[in-house]
Amino acid sequence: MTHHQDRTATSYRAPVTPAVALFALFALVLVSLLGAPSLGQSGGANAADQDAAAQYLTAAADDPVARLQKRIDSGQTRLEWHERHGYLRAVLRELGIPASSQMLVFSKTSMQRDRISPGAPRAIYFNDQCYVGWVQGGDLEISAADPKLGGTFYTLRQQKVARPRLVRQTYDCLQCHSSPMTKDVPGHAVRSVFTRADGLPELSAGSFVTTDQSPLEERWGGWYVTGKHGDQRHMGNVPARGGRGDEVTLDKEAGANVTDLGRFLDTAPYLTRHSDIVALMVLEHQTNLHNLITKANYLTRDALRDERRMNALEGAPPEARRPSTVGRVKSAAEPLVEALLFSGEAKLSEPISGTSGFAKEFAAGGPRDKQGRSLRDLDLTRRLLRHPCSYLIYSDAFDALPAPAREYVYRRLGEVLGGAEQGKEFAHLSAADRRAILEILLETKPDFAAAYRKAVAD
Repeated sequence: MTHHQDRTATSYRAPVTPAVALFALFALVLVSLLGAPSLGQSGGANAADQDAAAQYLTAAADDPVARLQKRIDSGQTRLEWHERHGYLRAVLRELGIPASSQMLVFSKTSMQRDRISPGAPRAIYFNDQCYVGWVQGGDLEISAADPKLGGTFYTLRQQKVARPRLVRQTYDCLQCHSSPMTKDVPGHAVRSVFTRADGLPELSAGSFVTTDQSPLEERWGGWYVTGKHGDQRHMGNVPARGGRGDEVTLDKEAGANVTDLGRFLDTAPYLTRHSDIVALMVLEHQTNLHNLITKANYLTRDALRDERRMNALEGAPPEARRPSTVGRVKSAAEPLVEALLFSGEAKLSEPISGTSGFAKEFAAGGPRDKQGRSLRDLDLTRRLLRHPCSYLIYSDAFDALPAPAREYVYRRLGEVLGGAEQGKEFAHLSAADRRAILEILLETKPDFAAAYRKAVAD
């Protein structure tokens, strides 16, 4: 689909094209479970013989939400009930999610779409591992990045009971959603859609999957956005006009540099009055990165399974590494290396600043080296991070990568950061960037440090 921006006018115009609109319920915004490939192909086989996707349906989740339910069941944790927000505050507290991460979505693109409108948007809160969606008068939608399974999805009824139940959703979501938006693995996606004044998405105008590579002009359609961004423009805060056979227009000037949402809606029902631009930018980076981690995990596990089978058939030692496996691991892990180092990141032309305090809380969360530097240090003048290597390298999901994938990533990071790799995918990294990232990782990521020093010694 082709889109253009009339740079001499104040509106964004998109030609009406045939909709490829197989996305409903969760699919158009953050908490979207999109089907894993080949689910169920392996039937009742042992876990070691199943493909990674099939294990999604049979393996027990081990994510922060599943662990919270165990604490509730054992009586160790009791979720406090709040008359306005139900269990929202308690769930955020138990999962360690800050209220400053609040983002508001006004497009009717959740499974609770009938409760969502520009005047009553859905609130989304997140940290490095978990996402929580809340709508006025509705149930909680909760998801997590499980270290081995990828995106895991739950609902929590907003009814006051002795022991609330976080119910994992699998088949229902998988039957509706299977898409490359999440790299064909169970995961999360942020989408930008043209949204009418009634909250319904105008899918005939097209839409965008948003990552850190997306230009700002394509981001945040159907979302509220608070913060300053200078002359840069985005699709947030305002409804689209036209559609249904007419040209679709979007007045980007009306939605620019908004710091107070009061002219759009009453924010009193929400935990904060913000839908922070910095939180949105962090969200878009990490959802895409988590999907790539999951894909590298799935594909590597499948490659190792196939290798075991072939070695057994040919009478080779079980641990014998086949060239085909090496190639498959490279194909799975190289996109992750590039994403970790922000290859292709959209450049900022002017500084970005948020409104909620999220930026300060986010930056305070990670390990620091002896010089006080962290991979969570924000730049927000030219790019998202001051030291462009993703903080998700510290995540449980990254650490759960099969050894061959993790070793490949570490070797490639060493080549790039050490200067041996000068390919165009990494041309955005200056010598100072590479040196700083390498120094931070050597002090804060022990297994990377061990792998790097071993490679240097060899």
